[in-house]
Amino acid sequence: MDSNKKNLKFEFFDVTADVGYRAYGNNLGNAFENAAIAMFEVITDTSAVKHLIEKQIELEAEDKYALFYDWLSELLFFHDAEYLVFSKFDVKIYSKVDEDREIYYLVATAWGEEFDPLRHERRSEVKAVTYHMMDIKDENLNVMLQVILDI
Repeated sequence: MDSNKKNLKFEFFDVTADVGYRAYGNNLGNAFENAAIAMFEVITDTSAVKHLIEKQIELEAEDKYALFYDWLSELLFFHDAEYLVFSKFDVKIYSKVDEDREIYYLVATAWGEEFDPLRHERRSEVKAVTYHMMDIKDENLNVMLQVILDI
């Protein structure tokens, strides 16, 4: 990873009719946290989101890509079903070999509140997370996650 991006949490890139971004972190959990913040920045200004509601999330998947997709999709489900927006995350990711295959686990807490149109800026509606151009680079203490959101 470019040393200029060491302190960068996320950055957006141009994608026709959708939103693409790369999230960074010093480990996979930290990069997942920054990817979640970036997704909610597409929806609203996360600096205005208070930490009034706490959601516990536990996921398991067959690989890092499926875990990443499921993580963002689960957060998007809370937004769609309960009108929640989040601005703080604590994510722990680990893996273990089970019957000769590696399984990835995510244990996370997300803090936020219900979207209030009087206090929260309405930006873009995120319809779905996609696998299109999804990428994960996990090298030493430098992790980069790339995703495209369908808006």
